[in-house]
Amino acid sequence: MATIANLTFEELIRMIDQAVDRRMEQLLGVFEMAESEADEGRTLEEVYASIDRNMWTPPPNAPSTTELLREDRER
Repeated sequence: MATIANLTFEELIRMIDQAVDRRMEQLLGVFEMAESEADEGRTLEEVYASIDRNMWTPPPNAPSTTELLREDRER
């Protein structure tokens, strides 16, 4: 088993990203986005409209960021 000391910075970041992704999926489920339009040639207004259309709001029973941090701290 490799230790953190043997990881490159990129490997460490990838490992952290994977751990965060797994935790978020456990808490909130898998988030699937619809196919997005090509970004080339879009105006700033079109980009903002796309952001508004694709914005995600967590479910009402989802824990807040602070609650998630406290839960992790207590472990």
